[in-house]
Amino acid sequence: MSFTPFEHPFLSGLMGDAEIVPLFSATADIAAMLRFETALAHAEAEHGVIPGDAASSIASALSDFTPDMDALANGVASDGVVIPEFVRQLRRAVGGTASENVHFGATSQDVIDTSLMLRLKAATGVLAGRLASAIARFDALQARDGENALMGHTRMQAAIPITVADRVQSWRAPLDRSAQRLAHFSAEGFAVQFGGAAGTLEKLGDKGADVRAALARRLDLADRPQWHSQRDGLAEFAGILSLISGSLGKFGQDVALLAEVGGEIRLSGGGGSSAMPHKQNPIAAELLVSLARFNAVQLSAMHQSLVHEQERSGAAWTLEWLVLPQMVTATGVALSTAIRLFGQIDRLGRATHEG
Repeated sequence: MSFTPFEHPFLSGLMGDAEIVPLFSATADIAAMLRFETALAHAEAEHGVIPGDAASSIASALSDFTPDMDALANGVASDGVVIPEFVRQLRRAVGGTASENVHFGATSQDVIDTSLMLRLKAATGVLAGRLASAIARFDALQARDGENALMGHTRMQAAIPITVADRVQSWRAPLDRSAQRLAHFSAEGFAVQFGGAAGTLEKLGDKGADVRAALARRLDLADRPQWHSQRDGLAEFAGILSLISGSLGKFGQDVALLAEVGGEIRLSGGGGSSAMPHKQNPIAAELLVSLARFNAVQLSAMHQSLVHEQERSGAAWTLEWLVLPQMVTATGVALSTAIRLFGQIDRLGRATHEG
C-alpha cells in the first residue's frame, strides 16, 4: 500500500497516471543519474579533464549497472542524500584507475538536480500534449453547442442569459495562456546543474564552463551557470502547474454546479451511489476541483523552498522532493480527467428553439 493516492492500489483508479508516476520512480531516477555520470565522463574527456579511455571504461561499466538498493537506502539514512553511496557503487563497478574519474568535479546536488531536470522535461512533454488535447476539446465543444443558451450567474445568483460559447471561452483562454507559459519554460527552463562542491567548479579550473556546456548538450538540457541555491526556476514551474490545474478546477466547478441545477447540461458516465442507484455523480468534475486545490496548497511549499540557505540547503531541498513530484502528477491527472469529462458532456446549454 502507498501513502500517496496517485499510486495507491485502488485510489489510483481515480488518481493514477501511468505515464507520469513512473518518471518519479527510483528506477527512473537511477537511470537519469547514470545518464548524468556517463555524459559527465564524456564531456570531461572531450575537454581533456580526464583520459578518453577512462570515459570509455566508465560508460561501459555504467551501461548495465544495477545498484544495491538496500545499501542506497542505508546510505541515504546516514548521508541525507543518495549520491555518496551511489558513487561508491559506481566506482566499484568501474574498477581500476578509471574509477578515480567517476563523478570527477561534481557534487551530490549536481546529480540529483540534473536527474530531476531530465525527468521534469519528459513529464512536461506529456503535459503539453494533454494540454493541447484539452484545448482542442474545448474548441469541439464550442463548435457543437456554442450557440446554445446558458443562464449566466454572478455571485452564485442567476444574472442574464449568455451562450455556451461565452462560458467555453472563459474556460479555454487561461489554458491557452498556460500552454504559452509551458512552451516558453520548456525552451530554456530545463537546465543542467553542474557546479561542484560550492558552485565554482573549482576542480575543473578554466575548463569548467566548457565542460558544463558539453554536458548540457549531451543531456539535451539548457546550459546555465550553477543554480543550485537559486530555486526560482522550480518555483516558476510549480506555478505553471498550479495555473493549469487551477484553470481546470474552474471548469470542473462550473460543470458540477450545472449538474446540480440540471436542465442546462446532460452528462453520461457519471459515478454511481451505493445508496441511491438512480444518481449519476459528476466524479470527474469534482476531481478537477480537488486537484486544483491540492496544487494550490502545494505551491506555497515550493515558495517556502526558495529560502535556500547559503550555497546548499538540506531542509529546503528535501521539501521539494516531498512536493514537486506530486504537483506534476496532480497536473497530469487533472488534464487526463478533463479530457475524460469532455467525453461525458452529451449536451451543454439549451438549444435556442427550446425557449
